Amino acid sequence: MPIITNIDDLKRLHKRRAPKMFFDYAESGSWTEQTFRENTSDFDKIRFRQRVAVDMTNRTTKGSLLGTDYEMPVALAPVGLTGMQNADGEIKAARAAEKFGVPYCLSTMSICSIEDIRQNTSAPFWFQLYVMRDEDFVDNIIQRAKNAGCSALVITVDLQILGQRHKDLKNGLTAPPKLTPKTLLNLSTKWSWGLEMLGTHRRTFRNIVGHAKSVENMSSLHSWTAEQFDPALNWETIAKLKENWGGKVIIKGILDPEDAKEAVKAGADAIIVSNHGGRQLDGALSSIRMLPKIVEAVGGQIEIHLDSGIRSGQDVLKALAMGADGVMIGRAYIYGLGAMGEKGVTTALDIIQKELDTTMALCGKRNISDIDRDILLVPEDFEGRWT
Repeated sequence: MPIITNIDDLKRLHKRRAPKMFFDYAESGSWTEQTFRENTSDFDKIRFRQRVAVDMTNRTTKGSLLGTDYEMPVALAPVGLTGMQNADGEIKAARAAEKFGVPYCLSTMSICSIEDIRQNTSAPFWFQLYVMRDEDFVDNIIQRAKNAGCSALVITVDLQILGQRHKDLKNGLTAPPKLTPKTLLNLSTKWSWGLEMLGTHRRTFRNIVGHAKSVENMSSLHSWTAEQFDPALNWETIAKLKENWGGKVIIKGILDPEDAKEAVKAGADAIIVSNHGGRQLDGALSSIRMLPKIVEAVGGQIEIHLDSGIRSGQDVLKALAMGADGVMIGRAYIYGLGAMGEKGVTTALDIIQKELDTTMALCGKRNISDIDRDILLVPEDFEGRWT
């Protein structure tokens, strides 16, 4: 086993171990992938202020999200097809999050179901909802999340229409993969992945199959999902969903101050500044560039989390210093999962926490709650002058 010191090490192992179509699914954006790239490269433009001769003892990365204390204000983001990166992947990720002490969010498009996560973990988890045209399905899955004791509903609002992702189309992405000559050739080199997948019965979208009308197999699932993302989703619908849920609601996919204000009006408890990891509107600005304007527009009224582009503990610290109350990591933990299963997710969290702690100390801070923009050096034109 190679020595693993950063998230990129896990990414290389993930690429070596997982089938190409599933690695590409995680490591891709829409169209030219400009936004996908800038989500990470824009973090590199921000610098830290080094401070010295400051007492660095008794440091803590502990923070709270939605009123619950965690080991650090970092949540595992909802990622579709997680159970195709590694057998029973959502269960493994949720277990790692529970043991580490951070929240886990399950995707509607997961391989393992809500009930699978509940049966295999004890900590409350968040559930991410894609709003579908089938209102009975939406009502049912919200009730299932309630029954499972989910502590927050995360409503994704930036996928009313699916962005075109060239790699997925060229790879013929399916779950489980179609056994074409090209796929078989690739799978023949991924024998450890294949052996683990043979050992589980969870190989399709278990939140949907058997729960949505007329969806009993992969063939019917494909036609159902192609028609179901609701392009009519609006703030009135979101307010009704919040009422139906009756608990804490997070709105994911906010990238504009005006939309952030609408989320506040709709009664959201938190928003996630996100461009879906660069997988929807290519050419949109990165999440970290848009964060300051959104903080200015609604800061203090509700929690603001940031998603898209986090690959290190330093990225986490930069987002917190720019005004986020917390962050979500997606690809960073998926690399770990694809590389080494549950142990890999824990490794990713360990790496991020260590980087967060060390950088915080070298900036002269001992507590996450003391972090502010004073620790950063931000280019004067970072937010840009756009007309």
